[in-house]
Amino acid sequence: MKYEAKKVCLKNGEPALFRSPSATVSEAAAMLKYLSTCAEETEFVIRYPEECTETPVQEAAYLDSINQSEDRLMIVCEIDGEIAGNCQIVFNNKIKTRHRAEVMVGILQKYWGLGIGTAMFEEMIRIAERRQVSQIELGYIEGNERGRRLYEKMDFVQYGERPDAIRFRDGTMQKEILMIRKMHS
Repeated sequence: MKYEAKKVCLKNGEPALFRSPSATVSEAAAMLKYLSTCAEETEFVIRYPEECTETPVQEAAYLDSINQSEDRLMIVCEIDGEIAGNCQIVFNNKIKTRHRAEVMVGILQKYWGLGIGTAMFEEMIRIAERRQVSQIELGYIEGNERGRRLYEKMDFVQYGERPDAIRFRDGTMQKEILMIRKMHS
């Protein structure tokens, strides 16, 4: 799915651009650098930096597949030409589950606290409403208090846990916390 580009004013008064990712090799290389940096900065993403092993050509094909999909949408937040964050919403397409969608969000640390996460969630919620989705779901790694506060602010509530879902390098196990946001009719 393609996203119609939109300028967003951040909390610091600076502009950001929300847009679909470009499926070019140069954009894909920038996306891989962004993903690797996110993985370096926090334990609360699903992979380690060395697991960001796609080539720019592979990543460009992936970005193109998202842009061409009817059930997936990615929004990139760009600030001064740099990818500052991204989010994705994935719509279920089966009759029994198409009332549901799953969301993910990531933001580089130097851009935390500027309202990017809130603005991304507002966009994903608006898009989900247009698709007549009745619930949005997400999972986060236990201990991610910053993320939890954002999700609760956006009206997500915890409905379950997946014990020992995440194993860190040191062997520590963490739960995946499952959250849901019921859409208002």
